[in-house]
Amino acid sequence: MKNSFARGMLMLALALPGAAAASTNSGIDNAGTVVAIALPVAAAGISGWKEDWVGLGDVTFETGAAVGTALLLKQFVREKRPDGSDFHSFPSDQAALAFTPAFYLWDRYGWEYGAPALAAATFVGFARVDSKEHHWWDVATSAVIGLGYDKLVTTKFYPNENIYTGVSATTKGGFISFNYRW
Repeated sequence: MKNSFARGMLMLALALPGAAAASTNSGIDNAGTVVAIALPVAAAGISGWKEDWVGLGDVTFETGAAVGTALLLKQFVREKRPDGSDFHSFPSDQAALAFTPAFYLWDRYGWEYGAPALAAATFVGFARVDSKEHHWWDVATSAVIGLGYDKLVTTKFYPNENIYTGVSATTKGGFISFNYRW
C-alpha cells in the first residue's frame, strides 16, 4: 500500500506543475509555481506514506482554508500589483499554497520535514516578489495566514506503536484486551 500510494503521489506531483507553469512568464516564476503546487502534494504524500489519515485531512483542510482566505481577501483589498497588471496583489494565494503545508510538515512531523519545506516555500515567496506579481508584505501576510490555520488545526504526529487495546461487553461479562503486534 505504501509504495503504490507514494508512487501515485509522485506521479501527481510531477504532472500538475507542468500545466500550471505554462501560463507564467519567467523562469524563476515558473519554478516558483512548480514548487508551490508540489508542496501540498508532497505534504499529502508524506501523510499518506505514514498512513496518517488524520494528518492528510488536516493538511487538506488547512491548505484549502488558507488559499480560500487569500482569494477572498483579494476580492476586498484592492492593492495594485508591482507590475501594474491588476488590483489583486494582496495577499498572495500562491504563497499561501506553499507556506501552509510547509508549516504543517514542521508542526506535524518535526523540523526534519519542515525545514526543507519552509526553504522551498520561501523560494516561492521570493519568486512571486521577483516576478513583480506581489510585494513582500503580500507574501508575508500569506505566510501568516498559513501559520494561523496550521496552529489552529495541526497536532503532533505520534505513530502507532503496534499497541492495540479494546474493551467489549456482553450480558454475561466484560473483556479488556491489550495486544502488541511484533
